Amino acid sequence: MQAIHNDYYNTIEQYSTATFTDRGSKFIAHAFPLKQADEYKQIIKKLKEENPKANHFCYAYKIGLDNNNARSSDAGEPNGSAGKPILNQIISKQITNVLVVVVRYFGGTLLGVPGLINAYKTATSLALQTTPIVQKQVFEDYEVSCDYTVLNTIITMAKQFGCTIYKQEILLFAQIGISVPKPKVQEVLFKLGNIQGVKIDKKKIN
Repeated sequence: MQAIHNDYYNTIEQYSTATFTDRGSKFIAHAFPLKQADEYKQIIKKLKEENPKANHFCYAYKIGLDNNNARSSDAGEPNGSAGKPILNQIISKQITNVLVVVVRYFGGTLLGVPGLINAYKTATSLALQTTPIVQKQVFEDYEVSCDYTVLNTIITMAKQFGCTIYKQEILLFAQIGISVPKPKVQEVLFKLGNIQGVKIDKKKIN
C-alpha cells in the first residue's frame, strides 16, 4: 500500500461492515468515509437507533494528513480496550477521512482487556478489508472575491487546472470557493493574482 504523502492520500469511498464473535459477544464494525469530523455524531446516533439493544458503541476516526485530527472513544469499555485498537487499525492501514464504529452486543462472558483489544482490532480490520482503498489528490481551499466582469474568466481558468468550485455567491462582489489540487496551487494563485480586482484568502481549517 502506498503511504500518505503531501499531494495524495489513501481513504475509502464506500461503507462496509464486518462481524467478529468471541465467547458469545458480537462485535459489528461499521466503516464509513468521513469528510468532516462533526459528521460522526449523526452516524453514531443513527446506529444507536438501529441497534437499541446493543451495549457499546465504540469508535475512532481520523481526518487529514497527520494524526492531529483523530479521536477515539471506549464508550464504557475499560480504558484503552476499544477506541485505541480501532484507531490503530485506521493508522496502520495508512488511510484517513475514515470513521469506524464497532457495535458490541454482550454475550454474558467477560473477555478481559486483552480479549476486548483483540475483538475491536479484529472487527475493525475485517471491515476495512471489505472496502476498496482509493488514492485521492490533496486539495487546498481558497475564498476568492472578484468583480462580476471577471467571474466567468476565473471559473473557466479554475476548471482548466482541475479545481472544484465548492461555493458561489453573488453579493456586492462575486464570492467563489475554489478547491485547488495541491501540486497546482502556486500556478493557480499566480494566474488569479494577475486578474484585476481579485482578492484571495486561504480558507482556514476548523
